Amino acid sequence: MPASRIRVVNAAPVKPDGRYVLYWMTAFRRLRSNFALERAVEAARELDRPLVILEALRVDYEWASDRLHRFVIDGMAEQAANLARTPAAYFPYVEPSRGAGRGLVAALAARACLVVADDYPCFFLPRMVTAAAAQLDVRVEAVDANGILPMRVGARTFVTARAFRSHLQRSIRDALRARPGVVSFRGLRHASIPAAVRRQWKPAAIGDLRRPERLLSRLPIDRTVAPTSTRGGSIEARRQLRAFVRDRLDGYADDQPYPNRNGSSRLSPYLHFGHLSAHEIFEAVMSHEGWTSRRLSARASGAREGWWGVRPGAEAFLDQLLTWRELGFNMCATRPDDYDRFDALPEWALRTLARHRRDRRRWTYSAAALAAGETHDPLWNAAARALAVEGWIPNYLRMLWGKKILEWSRTPEAALETMTAIMNRFALDGRDPNSYAGYAWVLGRYDRPWGPERPIFGTVRYMSSESARRKGF
Repeated sequence: MPASRIRVVNAAPVKPDGRYVLYWMTAFRRLRSNFALERAVEAARELDRPLVILEALRVDYEWASDRLHRFVIDGMAEQAANLARTPAAYFPYVEPSRGAGRGLVAALAARACLVVADDYPCFFLPRMVTAAAAQLDVRVEAVDANGILPMRVGARTFVTARAFRSHLQRSIRDALRARPGVVSFRGLRHASIPAAVRRQWKPAAIGDLRRPERLLSRLPIDRTVAPTSTRGGSIEARRQLRAFVRDRLDGYADDQPYPNRNGSSRLSPYLHFGHLSAHEIFEAVMSHEGWTSRRLSARASGAREGWWGVRPGAEAFLDQLLTWRELGFNMCATRPDDYDRFDALPEWALRTLARHRRDRRRWTYSAAALAAGETHDPLWNAAARALAVEGWIPNYLRMLWGKKILEWSRTPEAALETMTAIMNRFALDGRDPNSYAGYAWVLGRYDRPWGPERPIFGTVRYMSSESARRKGF
């Protein structure tokens, strides 16, 4: 277990006389390729104690909906079936009402030797783990299983993709020496959930997890955002990964920008909810390429092409998976207080947007009209409606979607607020470091000034639906 992936959250001690090790699963909702689960199993072996796994789903987080809950519950049903055959005790808790789950973590932790939590740097999760740890008298460790590189290696904020890519190229060899694998529960003591805890916080029944429609109908969440046809869980995630690598990876460099070519991987929802790891994807891609680390270039120049020693499709995909994805995690991990704030944009972007703040907008639309896809632009409306119905749109259309919201909003601050609210509500992969990186990219983060200077945008990069149509959209 690399020490760079373990962060001690509080000052409390390990309690060797506790009844079990508690793994609080909040972000890495999988049983394979999960450093946090590996750490919990390792501690259970070291302490000779059973393992309890708590996977809870709150109803009071912003944007909670049938869509997001259903995707998570798909994975919980799978976990329950798989863990039933192990000595670990799995506690799937779907909160039935606001605040009903309050005290559950503390009650389980009161009997624990050690609490292992997921170290996810975004949305409400880091605040929740920090607040819980401050109230516990047992050690809490947060473990980073987000990406190929540990988030805090380098310990500085990268402001361009090239700079981060150079950092990745210098660091990747060491990172690849420690990969998560298949966790074995063999030899662990058999665990059970304390009866008093089960009585007060009733775990979800396996039948409800497998057929969650009735369960969802009783929850105080947004019922207007319906589940999509995309199912959650690690089994479906790995099926999608195999299909992508087999059928679309080789053409990814050319096909990915065009939705009519179906070139995207469609893996981002599974990465976001932790049903699939970046390591699993990396290994599937590199196995397809017949790759070994001997192919790596010796020069860490930050160049986008030619460093991995693989074909163009794999090279383009790896740049998305490692450079752009992990760049977003770097921002959230190193600037936890303002990664999502307007005033955290680059100085040049703040200046140019300020100069054009009062420019005349030919069209302005309310957040409700934008969410419904009710504008004068048919292509943009189609993308917005696909997002609302399917919970996902390809990357190029996301960029165009955001740029037009900037153009059609009264202020750039309002544009950021609208992008965040719509994408986080509807997208299966919203509320993620990459989501917030995308909203900020629309406004200039990770970019440079572009000419000519334009109304509203100033020197922030401009995109148009006309250009998209010329590309075949």
